[in-house]
Amino acid sequence: MSDLSGKTAVVTGSTSGIGKAIALCLASSGCRIFLHGIDAPEIAERAGEEMHAAGAAAVAVGDGDLLEPDAANDLVAMAHEHLGPVDILVNNAGIQHVAPIENFPDDEWNRVIELNLSVPFRLIKHVLPTMRENGWGRVVNIASVHGLVASAQKSAYVAAKHGLVGLTKTVALETGGDQITCNAVCPGYVRTPLIETQLEARAKDEGITVEEMVRPFLEEKQPSGTFVPPADIGAVVFFLCSDAGAQITGSTFTIDGGWTAQ
Repeated sequence: MSDLSGKTAVVTGSTSGIGKAIALCLASSGCRIFLHGIDAPEIAERAGEEMHAAGAAAVAVGDGDLLEPDAANDLVAMAHEHLGPVDILVNNAGIQHVAPIENFPDDEWNRVIELNLSVPFRLIKHVLPTMRENGWGRVVNIASVHGLVASAQKSAYVAAKHGLVGLTKTVALETGGDQITCNAVCPGYVRTPLIETQLEARAKDEGITVEEMVRPFLEEKQPSGTFVPPADIGAVVFFLCSDAGAQITGSTFTIDGGWTAQ
């Protein structure tokens, strides 16, 4: 296993859920970890403690709404101030809104596109100069199977994630000679709060329990019939950041229980 000690990693949306699992994987290899989230302070504090316990060389935590105009620049500057130049950027923070196109609110469309696509663009833009200067960098964009295939009533999310996959490829082309890589990870269903809400709504409609709803819910899309463990996503991100990932760039990695094989 490669040693990432001495590297500084910024993971957005990382005080809980998938982002935290990614940060823990990087922490276990000695990274300095900059956490970001909008969770309550005590949740962020606990996440920081977990990073230290996992082996992080140092930990800092930033909060704030990435939709604010200067948030991306401020986040990178804060990470640099507390932990040093950013070597690894993982764009994980995201939101979704579900509605038919004719009923899809314009403001929700704008929010979903902004956080899932425009914010990663701005963060990449801010970290690349230092990565180029240092001759090393890793950018990993957490896209989705919806960056490769579509689902009904998720127009903004599908558009944003397809865009993120395209952005990934462009960044890879522009950084190919600089020992910087940029890749996208495309998970299927992970049991996040967003999915939990969908499960609860479907279970209520069907008149069954949430746990009874899990299997039919998954089998509609994900042949494995099981959720993707967040730690599996973290392991793939770690691999892409390791020495073994040095020649992998502009690629998409699906972790979807067979979803996109259909």
